[in-house]
Formats: sequence, structure tokens, C-alpha cells
Amino acid sequence: MKKNVLKITAILGLTTVLLNSCGPKENTPLVYFPDMYFPVAYDPLMKAEDAYSDHENEIPAFVKNNGATGLSPVEGTVSQNKDGVFEESLLPKNVDEYNAGYDASKTVTVSPLNPANTAKDIERGKMLFDRTCAACHGTGGDGQGSIVQSGAYSGVPNYADREITVGSVHYVLTNGRNSMGSYAGQLNPGDRWRVAMYVMSAFKKAAAPAATAEATTETTTETKK
Repeated sequence: MKKNVLKITAILGLTTVLLNSCGPKENTPLVYFPDMYFPVAYDPLMKAEDAYSDHENEIPAFVKNNGATGLSPVEGTVSQNKDGVFEESLLPKNVDEYNAGYDASKTVTVSPLNPANTAKDIERGKMLFDRTCAACHGTGGDGQGSIVQSGAYSGVPNYADREITVGSVHYVLTNGRNSMGSYAGQLNPGDRWRVAMYVMSAFKKAAAPAATAEATTETTTETKK
């Protein structure tokens, strides 16, 4: 009899514990991580308040933003289209669309970025090229980057041998070509134009030496006179 009483008591006790532990979360006696039980959803433009007290939150970043919680991302953390280049379109759906877009891109010889910033844009383009493209294309644009030299990959063209424009380079960076995939996820629209500008400036200066030579000849002739 005593054994039965003990068994019944033990069962009732265990049942009580289980029922209490599985009760409604809003009635929990102790919460170790309140944010997990009572999450606070902020509207981007609302004034931030402390979730567990009556006083206003005085986080400096919010105070500078008039209390709004919708802050600008930290520089470099989220890709932003600060350059105002909005001509980006969806990736081509088939080969015909791709080829048509590529042919059209070859007619684009000027980037849409502000020409007053050309020097800075090319400088940034060089930095991005060295970080993102040089492993395959080489720092000299000759297609002999470290990956190619290691023997792991081959067939990367020399820019000097290609008929390209700043538009076609940007198009390939955006949509990929042959074995090269799209870099739209790694470079924002403005930076893709900067890389394209650098490629044209650094590796496609075929006409520049001739112009320089003509100028030198004229200068020498005038000096002799």
C-alpha cells in the first residue's frame, strides 16, 4: 500500500512540475533572455525607447538622427548606389539577349560617372582591379595572374589583344562572359564603371603614344626653326 501511495505521489509531483514548466511564456517567473520572449520591433522612423523601462534611450547615434532608429549603414558594410547609376537591368534571359546587349555595350565609350572625378575614379578602379580581377587578369592586364601562373586556370585573354570599350568591360563585369561569371554581387554599379575605366586607361592606350609622338615631332621642328 505504501509503495502505491509513493508511486502516485511521485507521478502527481512530476506532472505538476511538467505542467508548470510548459505553461504560457508570458507568465514565466524568471526570464534570462527577455528579448527572446518579448522582442521589440522598431519602426525605422520612430524614436527609440528602452524596452524595459520608461526613460528614453539616449544612444548617441539615435540622438544625432533626431531619435530615429533607421540609421545609415556603416561605410563599407552595405553596397549603396551613391553614384546615381540606375541603368542596371535584369540579367539576360538567353544567349540572344546576352549577345545583343554585349554588341550594344561596345558602342558605349564614355562612363556615366561625373567626368570631373575621372582621376579619382580611375585610381579607385585600379585598387578594385588589383583586389578583384588581377588574380586572373594579372596586374598588367596580360591574362597572367597568379591563378593562371599556378596552372589552375588558363585561357584568360590579354586586354591588349581585345576589341573592347569601357561599356563592354562594364557589361562583362555585370553579366559575365564565357568562363567569367558576373561580378555584380561583388562590385556596385559605380565601381564596375571605375574598374572598366581603369582597364581602358591602363591597358588600351594604343592611340596615346602616337599622339605623343606627333606632338614631340612638332615641338622639335618648331625648336629647330
